[in-house]
Amino acid sequence: MTNLAQQFRQGAEQALETLSEGWRELKARAGGALTRFRSSEGQDGEAADAFGSFSRWGYMAADVIEEDEQIVVRLEAPGLRKDDFDVEIQGNSLSVRGEKRVDSQSTHGGYRVVQCAYGSFRRDVPLPVAVQADKARATYRDGVLRVEVPKAEGARRTRVAVDVS
Repeated sequence: MTNLAQQFRQGAEQALETLSEGWRELKARAGGALTRFRSSEGQDGEAADAFGSFSRWGYMAADVIEEDEQIVVRLEAPGLRKDDFDVEIQGNSLSVRGEKRVDSQSTHGGYRVVQCAYGSFRRDVPLPVAVQADKARATYRDGVLRVEVPKAEGARRTRVAVDVS
């Protein structure tokens, strides 16, 4: 094998390894954030179906923050109204269901690029500790759904004072 062919092969192997590493990183970071959107029957279903299969998946990023007394879940969901959400806690999982409708303000022209997902969705977020589901609060502001859930008594952190002798 010539020197040029060896250099090319080595470069191609390094590029493939870098690309593979990038996909592994993306998959690890995305976790369960990739959310499947299903087209809605009836309301704007025809418009959603016209977008094709590429608009069926969306990325709904979530932050889960453990504070001393509560768990806070922040879910990025722009373009929705508070009435579009159904929030439920079962065991140690927060389930957010909803629907993102097609905004059909334009009556002429056509779409060339569709990167937004439309339709009904469900996003499940695992909670790190036991919670008091009946005391949960949810607010929606500036495209972010925020759910605050107090920890169950046994899951709360207790600070222990250390005596110096």
